[in-house]
Amino acid sequence: MGHVRDLPKSKLGIDIEQDFEPQYINIRGKGDVIKMLKKEAKDANKVFLATDPDREGEAISWHLAYILGIDKDSQCRIEFNEITKDAVKEAIKKPRAINLKLVDAQQARRVLDRLVGYEISPLLWRKIRRGLSAGRVQSAALKIICDRENEIKAFVPEEYWTITAMFRKDKPFTAKLMQADGKKIEIPNETEANRILTEVRAGKFITGKVTENERRRNPLPPFTTSSLQQEASNRINFNTRKTMMIAQQLYEGVDIKTDTVRSTAGLITYIRTDSVRISEEAKDAAAAFITAHYGPEYHRRNTYSNKIKKCRTLMKRSDLPGSI
Repeated sequence: MGHVRDLPKSKLGIDIEQDFEPQYINIRGKGDVIKMLKKEAKDANKVFLATDPDREGEAISWHLAYILGIDKDSQCRIEFNEITKDAVKEAIKKPRAINLKLVDAQQARRVLDRLVGYEISPLLWRKIRRGLSAGRVQSAALKIICDRENEIKAFVPEEYWTITAMFRKDKPFTAKLMQADGKKIEIPNETEANRILTEVRAGKFITGKVTENERRRNPLPPFTTSSLQQEASNRINFNTRKTMMIAQQLYEGVDIKTDTVRSTAGLITYIRTDSVRISEEAKDAAAAFITAHYGPEYHRRNTYSNKIKKCRTLMKRSDLPGSI
């Protein structure tokens, strides 16, 4: 259902004089959802907030706690990365308080979106054209694209040629001219290419050595959000919206029918992530299937991890105005 509270659309909705305090309201059109949730919560002994496991999900839980009168410091929040029976049951065993640092991160992002969009977009309307918009991300991305386009326009192309020979005796193969007299060869124009061709055709071709190697290719890491979108676009020409819509359906669950039972199960883990970590439950299930159907020699317990980005500390923690 997404967010139930947000900043008002009719005004800035941020009290700049009061430490940039957001002025949230219930989203128009979500009244029935809120009414239904209040009724269900009133009749329940315990309410668990099981929104998505990211900062947006954490913020939604925080807003729901406010609307439903739930103490945000109580053990009311559960999270899981795949919607399966075992994952949900395990999450219910480990409730926690709402992570206010994640809520603050989402809130800071939302406030920045509003400040940049509502303050700069009207300026664009007055100075350039109505209907244009500025944004926390899109404006910076547009600057990068413009800089790159200017580099492309300033590029002065240089002509170059390549020469490739095709050999057909015995085992056919192709060879590309790389060196002449032990030095890397550069062919700047057609005249030079024809001169080299004349020399090459007058000589003999000798195969000095043939080597054959076996290459081992490791399996690719699990998809992240961006790599999923790229692969879907490259292989099956899906746009981003279609890819994410299908992935969301697979995450929320589809009907699974066997000879004895019919149930709904999530088939992929949470889709909005940069992590390549695989749960132990998934590893065990994959290992059991591979060894049972193909044999143990086809299974290797690969471990995937994200690269750690090194960052330089600009200020001591004691110098910071508040927690980040």
